[in-house]
Amino acid sequence: MSQQALAAALTTALLAFAAPSMAFAQDEGGSDRSERSSRSARSADRSERRSSRQAPQKAEALYPNSSRQEPGVSASQRLVKQLNTLSEANNASDAAKGLPVADEIIANGSANTYDKSMAALLAGQLLLNEDNDRAIAYLNQAIETGGLDNNNHFQAMLIVAQLQAQDDKYAEALATLDRYISESGSTDPKDQALKGNLLYRLERYPEAIATLKPLVDAGGEVDPQWQQILMASYAESGNSAEATRLAEQVAQATPGDKRSQVNLAVSYLQTDQNDKAIEVFERLRAAGQLTEESEYRNLYALYLNSENKEREAIAVINEGLQKNILKEDYRTMAALGQANYFSDQIEPAIAAWRKAAPLAENGDTYLNLARVLHQEGRADEAKEAARQAIAKGLKSNTDAERIISGR
Repeated sequence: MSQQALAAALTTALLAFAAPSMAFAQDEGGSDRSERSSRSARSADRSERRSSRQAPQKAEALYPNSSRQEPGVSASQRLVKQLNTLSEANNASDAAKGLPVADEIIANGSANTYDKSMAALLAGQLLLNEDNDRAIAYLNQAIETGGLDNNNHFQAMLIVAQLQAQDDKYAEALATLDRYISESGSTDPKDQALKGNLLYRLERYPEAIATLKPLVDAGGEVDPQWQQILMASYAESGNSAEATRLAEQVAQATPGDKRSQVNLAVSYLQTDQNDKAIEVFERLRAAGQLTEESEYRNLYALYLNSENKEREAIAVINEGLQKNILKEDYRTMAALGQANYFSDQIEPAIAAWRKAAPLAENGDTYLNLARVLHQEGRADEAKEAARQAIAKGLKSNTDAERIISGR
């Protein structure tokens, strides 16, 4: 299964990161206290705002295996107002209001490590998917300043890796992710799956296989994307048999999933099992699930490359045209002309090549048209097509000139 064939399926699994929603308040004894709730794709909101008279509820530790010591630092009294303003701007996704406040806190000589880290974290959140380079810079600043609790510290690190992956900076993303896994002690399969994805993107296929195979073989519910990346890694590493075996396993387990069925067909195609590929595509076609141009092209190409299957190719092409999935472009009309000609349907072949020839890069299709017209005794039409062939460009004008001369 080629990397191109699976490109649409192999998207980087990015977390839906949300920075903390918080309120900063001073307790009765004069010390400052911040209340935090860490929300991410893997962590629901675990805390609610409390009044300054209520004891804070500690969020569940997401990284119990980490050796990092919690900093134990809270918000500075003199920066409570600014931190609350920044938090409100973050909740409202108001970067214009929030970023200047974040920069002021970071630059304030009286700010402690928590103040600066939290300000940078919130600034990074405000820039997510708007300016990822700046978001990464702020998040890295939050991490390196070191004032965040473990939950936010490591989630920020994971988000940096994901943003780098999203921007196709795979080597940087892998370095960040390796640091995250090492320092956080994460055992989450999703983190390993992201690593496998990055290794695949970096064409480090044996390592991708070693990372992903235990996840897929673990049993239970497995994300189909993990299987697809593993399948592609096998294919790219030259192990087509294992790629096909996995494709069959996935397709059998998910008979109603079109992507799995298409991947199976492509896997058969890559291993020259054309009859099996046709069977899969035809099942999808019968179910009305062929909806992409590439799917119709693959199927009619399979028929054209099979013995005595030209009529089947014609039926697929015509259906694709009728559904406006295929366009009357050069590739399609040339194939339709070929299929009709080799199934002895000369008039439809001529009609198709008449549409294909003007769209071709050179005069070869016009010359084929001229030859067929000449064979059919349609001399004037043949001569005109031959002239068009010369005008459009041929490697050799010999055949075209022969037709024009009436020989």
